[in-house]
Amino acid sequence: MSPTLRRRLTGFSAPDRSVATVAERLYPAFPTTGITTWIAPLIITIFAGVIRFVHLGTPNAVVFDETYYTKDAWALLLFGVEHKAVEEHDSIMLNAGENWRTVTAFTDQGSFVVHPPTGKWVIASGEYLFGVSPFGWRFAVAVLGTLSVLMIARIVRRMTRSDLIGAIAGLLLALDGIHIVLSRTGLLDMVLSTCVLAGFGALVLDRDRTRRRLATLGESSPRPWTEIAVGLGPRLGLRPWRLLSIALLSLAVSVKWSALWFIATFMLLSLLWDVSTRRTIGVSRPWLATLHRSAPIVLATSLGLLAVIYVLSWTGWLLSSTGWGRNWANEQEPSIIPNALRSLIDYHRQAWNFHVDLDSEHSYQSNPLSWPLMIRPTSFHYESIKDNSLGCASDHCAQEVLALGNPIIWWAALLAIPYQLWNWITTRDWRSGALLAGIAAGWLPWMLYLDRPIFTFYTVIYVPFVVMAVALTIMKLLQKKTPQQQRVVTALVGLYLLAVVAAAWWFYPIWVGEVIPYDQWRLRMWMPTWI
Repeated sequence: MSPTLRRRLTGFSAPDRSVATVAERLYPAFPTTGITTWIAPLIITIFAGVIRFVHLGTPNAVVFDETYYTKDAWALLLFGVEHKAVEEHDSIMLNAGENWRTVTAFTDQGSFVVHPPTGKWVIASGEYLFGVSPFGWRFAVAVLGTLSVLMIARIVRRMTRSDLIGAIAGLLLALDGIHIVLSRTGLLDMVLSTCVLAGFGALVLDRDRTRRRLATLGESSPRPWTEIAVGLGPRLGLRPWRLLSIALLSLAVSVKWSALWFIATFMLLSLLWDVSTRRTIGVSRPWLATLHRSAPIVLATSLGLLAVIYVLSWTGWLLSSTGWGRNWANEQEPSIIPNALRSLIDYHRQAWNFHVDLDSEHSYQSNPLSWPLMIRPTSFHYESIKDNSLGCASDHCAQEVLALGNPIIWWAALLAIPYQLWNWITTRDWRSGALLAGIAAGWLPWMLYLDRPIFTFYTVIYVPFVVMAVALTIMKLLQKKTPQQQRVVTALVGLYLLAVVAAAWWFYPIWVGEVIPYDQWRLRMWMPTWI
């Protein structure tokens, strides 16, 4: 095998096994360290927080699926389990005020819900702090959306060893419309997205910690790497960050089942990273070593933690006597399985059938093949104003919340993602493989459900990985250029980022529900399918 082909397949040239070289390959040093590395991410996060929190209570309405999740969150606060709502519940919520604990808005019967409780408990925390109001039920979601910006800036910095690229990734996520809209809406999807991103970040930390440990082992050992790596090689030690990753991804599953794709994909990714780590230090049979030492632990801990965390998320339902279907098993034949658990299993059977059999149509449903193009964004709220209300200063105004991604980010990703795929194929760059895994886990499974009503805003779960693709492509453009090329590329990157900012400024009114003249709203409808 030629050295070039070996480098492309493995990511390094095998013959050089010096301690210093292997250590650098295992754990590249950060060019900067300390508190200064936090300055840019924190500034961008504050900026993102302003975008997400200013006029968070606007529109003063129950928008899109808030009608389901916010009332379920309120019921969780009152009863510990979802209850059926009375008629006109939306208007009751909007007028509950400080008396929300005593307002009669529910019956005494449980409600059949098809998503686990964790995301609704997050929404409930904001309602508990600020009341059952638009600001209250959006508050905790906005906090998570803001923290996601800080997380991606730090995660990408760690992946690239670049403060600049980490800051660019944070800025791109801060200015993406899908992320902004879902950060300002009381739905489950931002909770889901944040848990997935945090789980991915913990996995990156696990990779770094494991490789740093091995690099330190090689530098402190009197033996050469060829002796340390004999047989199956050294053990990779305890993996607390990977355990945390599994816990966070399990928590994501307790928000929405779609996170199951992420826990499976990311644990496989982690095992592939273990193979690469063992290959880097010269283990002769890295696949066998990983299958023997890592895979059983990953499988056992993933299944175990997932089961425990998921069942615990249903504690309110299990302890209740009014939860929907809670007493189903009491009327069945006796079994060694506890009745509460049997009832929960049957509940999930019915919820699964609901999802599978769902075939109703929606005017804003979209084909997942169109999501990268942002052809059919989801309108969460629209109001035509012709009576000068809501601050309308003209004869005809519009107020809309449109879950539309920043076109300058998403359309650039149409080039960036294929480039990252090519980069992974030709160089086996682990960073390209990681972001592609995140996009695949969040996007490709929806191809199985083309006959169901699904929506573009589901992309929020993998928006961070789309942003990573753009940021890492920018990094490649900035690398290894002559001084003249460097100036041109730097100017182009600067112009691109200015275009992202300009697009965010232009679309911000229809992301946050500002009241604007109708002709101004119409100018923002670049495609007829956006209406």
